[in-house]
Amino acid sequence: MKRPEIVARRIGREQQPIAIIDDFAPDPDALRAFAIGAEFGPGREHYPGIRATLPDRYLAEQQALIATVLREIFGHATSAKMLDASFSIVTRAPEELSLEQRLPHVDAVEAGRIAMVHYLSPDSADGTAFFRHRATGFETIDAARAGIYYPHLDAELRNGAMPAGYIADDTSLFERIHHVDARYNRAVLYRSAALHSGAIREPAALSADPAVGRLTVTAFLAAT
Repeated sequence: MKRPEIVARRIGREQQPIAIIDDFAPDPDALRAFAIGAEFGPGREHYPGIRATLPDRYLAEQQALIATVLREIFGHATSAKMLDASFSIVTRAPEELSLEQRLPHVDAVEAGRIAMVHYLSPDSADGTAFFRHRATGFETIDAARAGIYYPHLDAELRNGAMPAGYIADDTSLFERIHHVDARYNRAVLYRSAALHSGAIREPAALSADPAVGRLTVTAFLAAT
């Protein structure tokens, strides 16, 4: 079993921290086997796909490693609460996406929120992309910025639609500032306030079958 390898980066003009962890789970093949036998259902909120429950041992096995990353890279030295975690598979065809699903998004604006994506597809060629809103220059949206960003974005969208499909590169409204490549058993952690999107480059290959689809674990934490 390989030891996890942690790489810290600071991205964009705001120099927000992200953590990339290779060989994240001790037995990713067992996780995939569990997912293949799991019952998936519709994703909540604006997630363009399906989700399923994780094995109980997943969070216990990753707790110490996640705590180290939160402390050493994100500066959260006391505690972290897991708000939500599940297997996730992107399945929605590009032409079926809502406007919200075609935009970079943030998962939360509250301080201390951290998001994680754990890639579990051996053949995935995409990853996670991070963006800057061109008009405001914002790369993160906190509670103070939300009142500026969302009205500004709404006005822009009234004057012109976002391109159809998943966002993976620059558009007229957003500039891509960083991209993390998907790699089997790699995890990326970032502040939930960062503008980001799954970089889906091969939508024709999307499948609801966890054996061949874009299988990930997505998790959201509240850290102090």
